[in-house]
Amino acid sequence: MKILVVGGGGREHAIIRKLKQSPQCGEIWCAPGNGGIACDAKCKNIKATDLDGMVAFAKEEGFDYAVVAQDDPLALGMVDRLAEIGIPSFGPNAAAARIEASKVFSKDLMKKYHIPTADYAVFNDPAKAMQYIEQRGKYPVVVKADGLALGKGVLICQTEQEAREGLKEIMLDKKFGASGNQVVVEEFLTGPEVSVLSFADGKTVKPMVSSMDHKRALDGDQGLNTGGMGTVAPNPYYTPEMAERCMKEIFLPTMQAMQAEGCPFKGCLYFGLMLTPDGPKVIEYNCRFGDPETQVVLPLLESDLLQVMQATTNGTLDKTEVKFSAGAAACVILASGGYPVAYEKGKPIEGLTDGQLPGCKDVTVYHSGTAQADQGLVTAGGRVLGVTATADTLPEALKKAYAATEQIHFEGMHKRTDIGARALNALK
Repeated sequence: MKILVVGGGGREHAIIRKLKQSPQCGEIWCAPGNGGIACDAKCKNIKATDLDGMVAFAKEEGFDYAVVAQDDPLALGMVDRLAEIGIPSFGPNAAAARIEASKVFSKDLMKKYHIPTADYAVFNDPAKAMQYIEQRGKYPVVVKADGLALGKGVLICQTEQEAREGLKEIMLDKKFGASGNQVVVEEFLTGPEVSVLSFADGKTVKPMVSSMDHKRALDGDQGLNTGGMGTVAPNPYYTPEMAERCMKEIFLPTMQAMQAEGCPFKGCLYFGLMLTPDGPKVIEYNCRFGDPETQVVLPLLESDLLQVMQATTNGTLDKTEVKFSAGAAACVILASGGYPVAYEKGKPIEGLTDGQLPGCKDVTVYHSGTAQADQGLVTAGGRVLGVTATADTLPEALKKAYAATEQIHFEGMHKRTDIGARALNALK
């Protein structure tokens, strides 16, 4: 099969490398792709949000299947547009993608169908939102932009002053554009966080192995929020008992709620969960694979990814095996100095051959922000590379991943040194 993957980061690279293992997989294209992805697929420089350009390209190339991996094109209706020209895709249509594209939609859905989540209120007036926060007088408080904001539209405000500044940033300064026209103000939940990606075909949901993300830029969960500085899988807090409970209280009810609303969900449904003292609650839904969770989840998948993806499109997931290995995986992100604020691009990357680390067993380098230049691979983003290792146990996977990062160098390279530390403590 000739396949198109829409997107250009580490998540897309992980998807492509796993798709290539399928005997049905022929030629793979990625648009826009990046410098490292170019070692594994043909790249076409079309913006993921350029629906007209992407559809014209897909038609011209005659793809058999497409994987729409990024949130923006899903929210804009890329899957709908590809369906119109007869190309089946992995991913939800625009109506179902609202589960991520609108925080207001997802919170109201959970409230209506009694899916456990944090208490909240919705505002389109910053003054009224502030009044509500002051009246409650409970800190920290969470303020979320309604729409997509590159994973950065969630502010945890420790004081009244921070809440005031956060509302100004989102609603008045329009830091995230129209995404900040409405905000959700939420109670702050405590407990271990768990990411659970799942395959869904509108009726059936099959969860993948759980994972743990590390959002803060610096060690000890200090510093600014990022798109994610590393991940481990499985998440030790997510026990088989907890998985059973989440299936019954959250996963199936969500699938049924989306069906009842006339927008059944197909593709990858991501559940961001908080295991609170009152039980598991949904912090957020994503309508696609998470990044960098995908970089630890897919290496553990033993089933044929292309087959599973097609089953979500065709509604045959109940008859399709989704199997994961019993091992563990760890991903350490190598970022540009200054990320997530200001950083320089174009720094030569040393240590890689054809985008990978030769001689490193069970280690894969996923490219997030790289480009091909005259002098070879250079940095082209905030998060540059994700170094993932698999092993029988999590301590072994972490040791391998960190050892591998020592072989890669670029000017200003930054990484956290404590990825997986909380998970290791939980295992003790």
